[in-house]
Amino acid sequence: MTEVSGCNIPEDLYYLAGDKLVWARFEEDGTVTVGVPDPGQAVAGKVVAVTPKKVGRNVARGKSVGTLESGKWVGPVPAPVSGEIITINESVKDNPSLVNEDPYGEAWVVKLQPSNLEEDKAELVTGQKAIETFQRLMEEKNISCE
Repeated sequence: MTEVSGCNIPEDLYYLAGDKLVWARFEEDGTVTVGVPDPGQAVAGKVVAVTPKKVGRNVARGKSVGTLESGKWVGPVPAPVSGEIITINESVKDNPSLVNEDPYGEAWVVKLQPSNLEEDKAELVTGQKAIETFQRLMEEKNISCE
């Protein structure tokens, strides 16, 4: 894991490039777990509500799989890949502060059954490219987890 401006960025996860703050983990069963990275929770501030979309809903890459709400911000959690929502995280709905406390563990938002995995995966960044992408974004937007 690499630290950028006090934010942890795991190199083994995949991220949407640009300013859409979301991570993806490709599971062995073919599903994709989706969550908000450390810089995303830093931008939002103290998260007071997480509202995932309903199971069974199909979403396109970049479209919302749910909503994150804090005292100063309400915004979408974008889908890193296209697919069907197959599971929502009830724990993060019941305890939204998990996004601030454990963004890469307990605070995942949804699991997707991808519909266009290879093409969508090619649009994501990982490893050193993800670190460089976050460094640029965090400098441009003055984002810090410190």
